[in-house]
Amino acid sequence: MSTTNHNGIEIGIYTLADIGPDPLTSKTITPKQRMNEMIQAAKLADDAGLDVYGVGEHHRLDYASSSPAVVLAAITQATNRIKLTSTTSVLSTLDPVRLFADFATLDLLSDGRAEILAGRGAFIESFPLFGYSTNDYDELFTEHMELLLQLNRNERVSWSGNFRSPLRNAEISPRPIQEEIPIWIGVGGTSESAVRAGKFGVGMALAILGEDPLRFKPLVDLYRKAGMEAGHSSESLKVGVTGHAYISETTQQAKDEFFPYYSNYWSYVNLQRGMGSRMSRADFEHMASPNTALFVGSPQQIVEKVLHQHELFGHKRFLAQVDIGGLPYHKVAKNIELLATEVAPVIKKATSQINH
Repeated sequence: MSTTNHNGIEIGIYTLADIGPDPLTSKTITPKQRMNEMIQAAKLADDAGLDVYGVGEHHRLDYASSSPAVVLAAITQATNRIKLTSTTSVLSTLDPVRLFADFATLDLLSDGRAEILAGRGAFIESFPLFGYSTNDYDELFTEHMELLLQLNRNERVSWSGNFRSPLRNAEISPRPIQEEIPIWIGVGGTSESAVRAGKFGVGMALAILGEDPLRFKPLVDLYRKAGMEAGHSSESLKVGVTGHAYISETTQQAKDEFFPYYSNYWSYVNLQRGMGSRMSRADFEHMASPNTALFVGSPQQIVEKVLHQHELFGHKRFLAQVDIGGLPYHKVAKNIELLATEVAPVIKKATSQINH
């Protein structure tokens, strides 16, 4: 009788590299400082034993990262074992060949730690920037994902589609260290996206930013059903949860400290989207209440929320965004340490399984 010990769900952090003013000091850091702090945060997460570090893609002056692969390549030199992923790569407007080559290169540099989390993006500025039309929003994503999966599996690819020139026995280089780069699709809340992720047989990363997590259970069920019907193994159908987080010694302290930054974050995100509404303290208190998905509180409160979601979704990965709204780096670092030392060990122990 063999006994295999599994370490429970993976826990990590991710950044979208927003550059916002600190609401308490009104100071805004430079893109260079933001980049330096992202590398420091990744090193701290790696040293502290977290499993994953992610970097997002935006093409705006108020974000520092438009090329996750380049940022993650720099991070490979400061880290040793943490997995490195995009969160997300805007696949609709990226050439899949270029994207694969970048992350295969990252895989070589990192000794097999690269992953791709592909999504359609929260903003649409990349469409005119790279010569695409938002009228082709869905078709672009589907076609690019189909090609990306072929590139991941094969050294030579022949392919044709509607949005780029065909490939005829093209050599796809370099090849990664991993047999295939793990690929996930980011899903914000639509059943179509969940079904598509299932049909492709890739991981599904849910962005749950403060609503009742129960609302996302049907998406997980649809994803798994679509994946199994398409012939994919249950092992390949991995669910991840991503969300905003802030941890402090007590839940009240966490809410008091985080509210100015979280309100600030949503004020400039809403402004970017042409909405002028500000978050009230009452709105924030509702979003941070025990039965919602905003991970703000004591380590125990965060543990309880993650484990509650694990009961709902059976997810394999939890990624926390801990650096938004102009939050100064010393507070980000404190959050990483609390996540790694007070939260992750409890969750891993609770979700680990022993197979006999």
